[in-house]
Amino acid sequence: MWKNCISTLTRTLNDCTLLTKPFLLKEQKRTTFILKRRHVVPLHKKNHNPKKLKSNLYIYDLVKDTNTEPPTHIDVILTSFVDGLGNIGEKVSVKPDYAYNHLLLPGLAVYATVENLEKYKHFSENLEKIQYSSPNALIVTNILSRVCLSVVMNKEHPWTIKPWHIKVSFRKCCYIVPEDAITLPEKPITGPDMNLENKEFFVTVTVNKTEKVNVRCKLHHWSTEIVERIPHIHNFWEDEAEPIYPEFADVLKELPKKAGKVQNKV
Repeated sequence: MWKNCISTLTRTLNDCTLLTKPFLLKEQKRTTFILKRRHVVPLHKKNHNPKKLKSNLYIYDLVKDTNTEPPTHIDVILTSFVDGLGNIGEKVSVKPDYAYNHLLLPGLAVYATVENLEKYKHFSENLEKIQYSSPNALIVTNILSRVCLSVVMNKEHPWTIKPWHIKVSFRKCCYIVPEDAITLPEKPITGPDMNLENKEFFVTVTVNKTEKVNVRCKLHHWSTEIVERIPHIHNFWEDEAEPIYPEFADVLKELPKKAGKVQNKV
């Protein structure tokens, strides 16, 4: 009976693909331990065989263990623009895991060796690719393109929308936009006009005097008299609205809309 059990077990182990050589997981792990002898090793005489070391000469003190140290950053040269990191040809310092998985493997960067530094010295000038004014410029333009800005104007006194009105509206949404970076449409928007209530228009924001992005805006009226105030609309950006002028329609259609919360209906 035992012979049958042993043969069955041996045959099962031989047939198991998980234990065969091609399927074994071989992972290389690089670790470094810096050690120092506790006792000085005596020198042997010239032209004589070295003496056998005593047991106390094999005692070491640990100087450094790389396993317990945080990983150091490595330098890479970007071969393409990377959001929030840099432009083409820039040398950046990032963590090893991020550099390997997100930059080196996709081909967005190379190691910052002496040869590569010389090779990519004028990399950004020779390549005809889009460059941005700062590492975060593309991120900023993508965020602003999805903003639906509420521009609140007075219901009782005449007005014409100016850049400083848009600047104040941005500030209410926690965006600091300089007044000289805001460009209004050529056709002026004046009021008060209740026919324009909750209708849309757009403004153009220039980032670092280079990148331009259109921002969706909605016009709302406000009164100092409580009885004259228009009821507040919650999540006004989710409602469909008409453009103030028909010529604004093409630009507004290209702008992505701010996504609202999805509610489950029972």
